Amino acid sequence: MKYVPTMQELLDAYVESATVERMKSERPCARTVSNVLVGVRVICRTVCPADEDWRTWPVSMIDHRRIDRYLTLARVHGLSPVTAWGYLQSLKGLTARWTLRYYADRGWKITPFEVPPCRRRAPRYIRPDHAVLRRVRSWYEALEHRADKREWLTATLMLEFAMRNGDIATLCWSDFRLREDLPSAIVLCYTPHKTALSSGRIVSWPVHPDIWSRMVRIRERTAAHGRIIPNAELVFARLNSELRDLKLFTGTKALYELRKICIDHVYQKFGAEMASSISGDDIRTVTRYYADPSAVNIAGGVRIVELL
Repeated sequence: MKYVPTMQELLDAYVESATVERMKSERPCARTVSNVLVGVRVICRTVCPADEDWRTWPVSMIDHRRIDRYLTLARVHGLSPVTAWGYLQSLKGLTARWTLRYYADRGWKITPFEVPPCRRRAPRYIRPDHAVLRRVRSWYEALEHRADKREWLTATLMLEFAMRNGDIATLCWSDFRLREDLPSAIVLCYTPHKTALSSGRIVSWPVHPDIWSRMVRIRERTAAHGRIIPNAELVFARLNSELRDLKLFTGTKALYELRKICIDHVYQKFGAEMASSISGDDIRTVTRYYADPSAVNIAGGVRIVELL
């Protein structure tokens, strides 16, 4: 009879196997592993009775009935359907195809977890009204006069370059480079961590001379090398809290709205291709999230016959 591991044993084996697999194919990345662990723990804690320890459960305990119960309780715990389904994808990742050989080497015959399909998508981006955008601009411009220049730099990297938190935290001054064809022009070059293993796309976005001159002044007063935002997580937390207190944005990712504003404005002004370029996202993702077919900005109508 085959041995059935406990959930904790399976998690430990997954982490160990992922480390080996990453040496072979660079996948799964550390963030993926972390997300799988978080998602599995959320699911198991949700369905586990208070007097039991889910870590000691045999893997077979997580069946379709408990998955259905998790989905039922997820709403009670305040999880949106999209978020709840996202955690289920983490559970599915625990028994992804590449894992099964590693489990078999341990003498375990693990049946991959099956999760129900999700037909819901994240809602489209809702553009803030002009009053909110004016307040965001005033708030942003005031940051430059603060003593801690990391706050202005962080907001600039999101609002002007659509960068994610994780990429900002690892960004270095050396990631700003001279263009070979235009020696006087500066471009920001980096590979977004979220798509590093899927598309591997490199963002190469020109830096406005006014922004660069301000950044240079800050760099000259700080370290000229190394990371641009040391201890970035502290800055993120402070700005997140401030934006919520000002009632500009809500939720735990208030600061992330600056990135969305950037992508949306580039999308409106320059089209989906440029929005994809600055964000590093797939163009289909950009159009699905930011496109608004009902907002036609053509004044006076169009005579198609004149285009023939």
